[in-house]
Amino acid sequence: MTRQVVFSPSGRRGSFAQGTTVLDAARALGVDLDSVCGGRGICGRCQVMIGSRPGIEARPDRLSEPGPTETDYQARRPLAPGHRLGCAAEIVEDVVIDVPPESQVHRQVVRKRAGVSALPVDPVVRLHYVDVAEPDLASPTGDLERLLAALEKEWGLEGLLVDPPVLSGLQSALRQGDWTVTAAVRHQRDLVGIWPGFRDVALGVAFDVGSTTIAGHLCDLTSGEVLATSGMMNPQIGFGEDLMSRVSYVMMNDDGAERLTGVVRGALDGLIGELAAEAGVAREDILELSLVGNPIMHHLALGLDPRELGTAPFALVTTSALDTRARDLGMRAHPGATVYSLPSIAGHVGADACGVVLSEGPHRGAALQLLVDVGTNAELVLGNRERLLAASSPTGPAFEGAQISSGQRAAPGAIERVRVDRSTLEPRFSVIGQEGWSNDVGFDFGAVTGICGSGIIEAIAELFLAGVIDGDGVIRDPAGGSPWVVPSERTFSYVLSVEPRVEITQNDVRAVQLAKAALHAGARLLMDHYGVEHVDEIRLAGAFGSHIDPRYAMVLGMIPDCDLEHVSAAGNAAGVGAMMALLSAEARNEIEDVAGRIEKVETAIEPRFQEHFVAALAIPHKTEPYPELSKVVDMPARVETGQRRRRRG
Repeated sequence: MTRQVVFSPSGRRGSFAQGTTVLDAARALGVDLDSVCGGRGICGRCQVMIGSRPGIEARPDRLSEPGPTETDYQARRPLAPGHRLGCAAEIVEDVVIDVPPESQVHRQVVRKRAGVSALPVDPVVRLHYVDVAEPDLASPTGDLERLLAALEKEWGLEGLLVDPPVLSGLQSALRQGDWTVTAAVRHQRDLVGIWPGFRDVALGVAFDVGSTTIAGHLCDLTSGEVLATSGMMNPQIGFGEDLMSRVSYVMMNDDGAERLTGVVRGALDGLIGELAAEAGVAREDILELSLVGNPIMHHLALGLDPRELGTAPFALVTTSALDTRARDLGMRAHPGATVYSLPSIAGHVGADACGVVLSEGPHRGAALQLLVDVGTNAELVLGNRERLLAASSPTGPAFEGAQISSGQRAAPGAIERVRVDRSTLEPRFSVIGQEGWSNDVGFDFGAVTGICGSGIIEAIAELFLAGVIDGDGVIRDPAGGSPWVVPSERTFSYVLSVEPRVEITQNDVRAVQLAKAALHAGARLLMDHYGVEHVDEIRLAGAFGSHIDPRYAMVLGMIPDCDLEHVSAAGNAAGVGAMMALLSAEARNEIEDVAGRIEKVETAIEPRFQEHFVAALAIPHKTEPYPELSKVVDMPARVETGQRRRRRG
């Protein structure tokens, strides 16, 4: 007798002989139902539930009673109520089978960490448990050939290529596992690992290699769960704070590229160790890695010469995505682990920009979206599903606390939020790692160590709104005699903290003006090329961008005018893109296709860039009226400095 089976949510259906297992029916219909053990009741990946539809109500007796396989599994790892093992449950009556998300190979996983709500999971590395025939004198076939035959017979994997480290451990794994092993297969093409017996651990690491910081996320390749996150300062800072300084170091030193590559690879390897220790796993559990970074960081991490990126036309060695063995990059993970580096777009718009695009998906919608990845070299992408443009803009390290008199990176003790009383000009601020504000009882001023990027942005914006800084960026004492505005050389400084002393100097304001003008000019140049005066959405990405208050970013004129309801932080979008590429083959295909369609606008040769830059030095801008911002912020009238009035007179 045959019975009808309907799978949900796929909607696939068919008729099968009574007694067919749910897993076999799913395989026959191409239903996305996971399994590592191949139906032996070991892995528990194929769990399903009985569903219903008109004419087929949900009844337990539509499947066979739980037998020894499920009973044994229950003793090791209890099944959730209503769940059955698809490899053991047999079809008795017409039945609707619900396949929950956690039992699907391809799925969306809800994230609670790393600043993203969901990631697609479609593993490029999958584990396969097999029984391998033992050798005998009558059949002198090699162990590898018998393993490959078992993988073809049980999993349909044909013509696999074998990574050399597999051979060195093959025979011991087969014998230790009593001729059962778990094989790791990448892209259903490469045999990259083998373990004795059953194994159900496959992990990966996604890296975002920034010029200032490096972040790593350890993920379960099967579930998509983020097991650990860690970060560190990029040790290349010792060779130069900005990217061009590091390229210059390479140009001026014969061993420059080798040294810079060595320190960044050492940092990546160190992060792998930290992540593994935090999650309580072994380095050898890590089978796949992904990497994003700006072109210079990308080239140095991969051992590619970055010198051509220091001069026009800023040629990349390659814009393609790359697969490189982790062992060849000095990263200690599983011997067969591969590092996937996302594609780049053009000189100075690299794999990190592709990570942002993959994460935010402007190409998936109709809204005109501006993506701004704020760093020492800002990368910008503008567009929608019709067209995408990209550019880079040399903002420098001011946004990250460098070149600021009391500046520091975002770490405990750094001032991160600032408010200025409009009447008294008295400041109050909050500090990373400390609850409350500086005017609260019990605030520990001794813990203050400096001011980070978000703090300097808010301080200058607040001082502008309070009239202490004018539209040209000049610090002045509007009422005269304020204890917070003190003479400093030929101008003034603003005292943010008395003890310890933290001041906002005129040079600090100038450094931020230069950085924000470069950022704004890059955005306006993209808008010129797209032929628009306004954008629908702005997303601020990057470690710094995620901590900027969009209101203050717009008050300073870092970004074009936009409805503030549609301006938001994207978190570490490049890192999220790296995680998406780590976890999903489909995501890799998507970004490789999209990257080839993004048009690069080169700011270095665009005549209008300098024009936009000069106009954007003013706060918020010399000519742009910012009507959307004015709806929610009381903007001061533009006041010319005395010097400019005298010059005009």
